[in-house]
Amino acid sequence: MTQLSEHLRQATPVVVERGEGVHLFGADGRRYLDFTAGIGVTSTGHCHPKVVAAAQEQVATLIHGQYTTVMHRPLQRLTERLGTVLPEGLDSLFFVNSGSEAVEAALRLARQATGRPNVVVCHGGFHGRTVAAASMTTSGTKVRTGFGPLMGGVVITPFPHAFHYGWDEETATRFALREFDQLLQTVSDPDDTAAIIVEPVLGEGGYVPANTAFLQGLRERADRHGILLILDEIQTGVGRTGRFWGHEHFDVRPDIVVTAKGLASGFPLSGIAAPAELMHRARPGSQGGTYGGNAVACAAALATLDVVEEEGLVANAATMGARLRTGLEDVAAKTPGIGDVRGLGLMLASEFVTETGEPDADTAARVLRAAVDEGLLLLPCGPWGNVVRMIPPLIVDEAGIDEGLRAWSAAVAAATT
Repeated sequence: MTQLSEHLRQATPVVVERGEGVHLFGADGRRYLDFTAGIGVTSTGHCHPKVVAAAQEQVATLIHGQYTTVMHRPLQRLTERLGTVLPEGLDSLFFVNSGSEAVEAALRLARQATGRPNVVVCHGGFHGRTVAAASMTTSGTKVRTGFGPLMGGVVITPFPHAFHYGWDEETATRFALREFDQLLQTVSDPDDTAAIIVEPVLGEGGYVPANTAFLQGLRERADRHGILLILDEIQTGVGRTGRFWGHEHFDVRPDIVVTAKGLASGFPLSGIAAPAELMHRARPGSQGGTYGGNAVACAAALATLDVVEEEGLVANAATMGARLRTGLEDVAAKTPGIGDVRGLGLMLASEFVTETGEPDADTAARVLRAAVDEGLLLLPCGPWGNVVRMIPPLIVDEAGIDEGLRAWSAAVAAATT
């Protein structure tokens, strides 16, 4: 009898039969509040009627039009539509299926465009599980270990994670930028450095936001040395942080943006955006793929962008995120084991620590289990697994936030008493 790999472990014991809005309905007959959103994917909620209708209509018309063989209108329309939300100057797009593929496409473009071999990544970043993407991932050894050697040419620089270092943000930022300068003098000469890739908010690394001084400092150094700045917006993009793109919080200009997750409400679609002049420097034949830009996924993405705009979901993420953060901070104030609450918009997390300030993964795991008992689905993150993250669908309203906070408060109390 065949079975799934034992290493595909679920974060919760729930077997789902259907989803609707911010809720999932299990085979056990229970309704669960889903604050995982498929790891930030179901941005418009489960089975939004407009997304469902768009996908159904497209399935009946054209399921697969391979985009290096024929062109189809959903892909053309999506390309045009993204032009209304992309950062200024990023007017050329390439689509694939997953975040890992998009990251590797961005890396390939950067190396080909600059003729340089190396890429700088930030400590704590997550960029995917394929070999090149895993080589650029430092959020946890589970992604990197056991199949080396990894891809060469990857150099790691600190991220200004103030809580981790025990410093204030200004001190952490000065340290991170100073170490980046040191790296360019000691490890990867600027003439060998194609790009630096960074998440506006560390995802798997613990939901740690960057800051304006850090990202603008990277931008200035990139300009000075002819290095490309790649912003990995796979988890932070499409309104998740209360701005359409996470980097908009920090007034920084990217050379390449990578997007996926919330773009198509659960259909596999990802892509990179760059200035046409930069994209032109890719090698002919270096971009392609069998399923990239799938017609049904593109139709779902168009409907997703319509819903995000028509229902004001970017602003809703900011408003509901502020409400959620206030509630999380209230719980933290009563719970000595919660050392930090952080994030942006509807991308928030609570970090559990021991009395001596060490990572407390055991308590975080108990809270996650207790949350399921309370009907709330959550996920861990961080290298130690001691950070509990909340990623509600962007459609969540006050009632959903308050329902989640009641369940969270009860779960924390049950797990820490």
